[in-house]
Amino acid sequence: MTGGAGTILVVQHEDDCPPALFGDWLAEQGCRLDTRRPYAGDGLPDLEGYDGLLVLGGPMGADDDAQHHWLGPTKERIRTAVESGMPTLGICLGHQLIASALGGQVVRNPFGQQLGLLDVGWTDNARDDALLAPVATPRRGVQWNDDVVGRLPDGATLLACTERGEIQAARFAPRAWGVQLHPEVDTAVLRPWAASDQGSHEAAGIDQEALLADIDGARDELDAAWRPLAASFAEQVGQFRAGRRQ
Repeated sequence: MTGGAGTILVVQHEDDCPPALFGDWLAEQGCRLDTRRPYAGDGLPDLEGYDGLLVLGGPMGADDDAQHHWLGPTKERIRTAVESGMPTLGICLGHQLIASALGGQVVRNPFGQQLGLLDVGWTDNARDDALLAPVATPRRGVQWNDDVVGRLPDGATLLACTERGEIQAARFAPRAWGVQLHPEVDTAVLRPWAASDQGSHEAAGIDQEALLADIDGARDELDAAWRPLAASFAEQVGQFRAGRRQ
């Protein structure tokens, strides 16, 4: 990794949405994660001394600032990171928070909940993107979300979308990205999410056990697909760290 290991501020939104596999992969690349859980009383530090910002997923809405006191400060950290050029990555809710922080719009998906293993529809812009180029080939990712980014902020670049036009990945600024999918999860992480959605899934006729079995059966595929994203983000973090030390 260019410039050696860096320190990443990780914003976690609830116990059931940890950095999980993605955190492990970043650690493999030599990154140090400082995971803050503001819902449990952790403070959100300013970004001085950090080399990257990772904002995780969660069940709340991106604009539920009044109900979740840390969402507004998280958006402030996102704007500060963007202004400084600090590498920033948002996953699911984190992706939506970046969009909201920078003037985009987050909406309830009119097509309903996105669930399970979905193909990623890369755009041509992803092929030479500084972060996503290494993974911008046919692959599947796990999605488990009700909301989507309905409108990108001015200046953002669409990097992936579904056939119906739902945004799956975007570059919000030269070093700020978001992915709607969950590269970090395995079935151990997903089971509490499934329990939370059990009633609505039963009503919709969704077989949760079959869904989780499909994801578990694709474990090797998913690891091979998304470990390179962690390596690519670690590379961005290392470059930023090296630049600050010059």
